[in-house]
Amino acid sequence: MKIRIALAAALLALLYGCGSQPQYIRFSGFAQGGEYYVTCKVPDARKADEIKKAVDDTLTAIDMSVSGYNKGSLLTKVNNGENPPLDDIFVELMEISRRIWRQTGGAFDPSCAPLFDLWGFGFTNGRMPSAAAVDSAMTLVGMDRYQVVEGADGNRYLQMPQGGKINFNAIAQGYSCDVVACVLRSYGSDNYMVSLGGELVCKGLSARGDAWRVWIDRPEDGNNTSGALKQDVISISDCGLVTSGNYRKFYIVDGVKYSHTIDPRTGYPVTHDLLSATVIAEDSATADALATAMMVQGVERSQQMVASWGGNPSRGAYLVYGAQDDMKVWHTPGLVLESGN
Repeated sequence: MKIRIALAAALLALLYGCGSQPQYIRFSGFAQGGEYYVTCKVPDARKADEIKKAVDDTLTAIDMSVSGYNKGSLLTKVNNGENPPLDDIFVELMEISRRIWRQTGGAFDPSCAPLFDLWGFGFTNGRMPSAAAVDSAMTLVGMDRYQVVEGADGNRYLQMPQGGKINFNAIAQGYSCDVVACVLRSYGSDNYMVSLGGELVCKGLSARGDAWRVWIDRPEDGNNTSGALKQDVISISDCGLVTSGNYRKFYIVDGVKYSHTIDPRTGYPVTHDLLSATVIAEDSATADALATAMMVQGVERSQQMVASWGGNPSRGAYLVYGAQDDMKVWHTPGLVLESGN
């Protein structure tokens, strides 16, 4: 894997043209345990290598700040009980997370990391966590228990309960897409799509001259390859789009299916029939967090959330629910669908 990542990171940008005229370029690489893809129109295609390096450097900085997979990141140090000074990335992600935590009534909550650890450990060892263990973990959950404070040295630190942990997995990749988009705009690009781990953000037009086309995977259990089974195709522009679902990560214990989605408000895996939630929002970080919140809340509460947006033209949702052999679809009016439902 290390060799593969090193080789991929060394790939040069693939150009759709050459010279100083505006051209669409494509490049990809690895970040946060997955692969990213960028397609963008830039004023000078000869800067493709420079742009890719700027993107890679940006993603590395994010990885060193808020990645739970990076053993040297600030997040890892925080979760290990250390007290490192926080950078702007960490602080901004805390602010965004706290805002959406409030908006969703706690359905989205990065502080529920102790619950993730508890349920993952229980399943891995073939046993369920006890109710007492869940109750204990719940005393560490809630973004109101985690505060960014300024120290006497002028640095910022995370104040949190002993044993507490943060997990940004439900927002970090969306946030990363947004930051990469800022990099592209700094190079004069007003037409781009950025995708990382399935989360994406786009602006303007595709190389075809029309809106960007994004497929929604059919949420069948075991469908682990993105694009292998398509539910629908949506045409979008100037927004972030993220799909969250329970069909790729779940456990079966004694014949009972347990979702990887843990409700931070109860401490237990969700049991509703919402199979996947696709959210369109003004940016990818927001779409990422709201999609997670919908998977926690279920169909009816998600529909109520959409209604609370008051017809906001920057937002939309596409929900797939029901049984594996009888899937149903609900989506906001106005979504441009190219097939099916």
